[in-house]
Amino acid sequence: MNNHIKIAATSPLLEVRNLRKSFGGRRRDSGPIVAVDDISFTLEPGECLAVVGESGSGKSTLARTLLRLVEADSGAVLYGGRDLLTLSHADMQRQRRFLQMVFQDPYASLHPRRTVAELISEPWEIHPGVVAKAERKDRIEALLAEVNLPKHFYSYYPNQMSGGQRQRVAIARALALEPKILILDEPVSALDVSVQAQVIKVLMALQERRGLAYIFISHDLPLVRLVAHKIAVMHRGSFVETGPTETVFENPTHEYTRSLLASSLSTSKGVDAH
Repeated sequence: MNNHIKIAATSPLLEVRNLRKSFGGRRRDSGPIVAVDDISFTLEPGECLAVVGESGSGKSTLARTLLRLVEADSGAVLYGGRDLLTLSHADMQRQRRFLQMVFQDPYASLHPRRTVAELISEPWEIHPGVVAKAERKDRIEALLAEVNLPKHFYSYYPNQMSGGQRQRVAIARALALEPKILILDEPVSALDVSVQAQVIKVLMALQERRGLAYIFISHDLPLVRLVAHKIAVMHRGSFVETGPTETVFENPTHEYTRSLLASSLSTSKGVDAH
């Protein structure tokens, strides 16, 4: 049975409307902390939207709310015109196959006592109809090749790999379910600059080859300029500026955006994935 919601050719791949998420106040006399405040955007097939902002701006909470890893207070997240926020737990689990997330710290997201083969094949246990058991070894090796890892990594454990290699395994695992959207939450911020470039090259090649859409969460503006088609600048839970990448960089309209750009110029690492 195919549980994938069909998407009309004229519709965005993802449409988020007035999304809000708050958490209870730290003290009895304090009000709720609004982490995501009236966020709206669309994501087209093959597009990369970067969400940028300082730590604490709400970027990671937004990512988790989109996938219902935390539940929204209100709003809508439309995939194929159907609101994911209204789905039952079982239906949401089926749809999550098509919206996968890659976390910042691959060592924390990969079980240390499972081999690479077990880690990549784990999603197929949850979604058993995706790949037949007899085909899984070949598919794992093909996924490793896609992220530029040799097939002998099949039997490796996370502690036998570098940070960049672990992150590429995490990407391969996310790809195992043939998703349409990858949500990348600071996917290279924990890596050395030279390793960052290797992982970014993999992500850019995958996007072109597979036509993936990315929501790329980052505080690294030079990196974002390299990978994103459009940018949303997030500050205190809200998008204060959105637009095509070059427009936001060359002609920012919000003071917060200008301050981020000024700060990035003074601290740029110069990541180059070309």
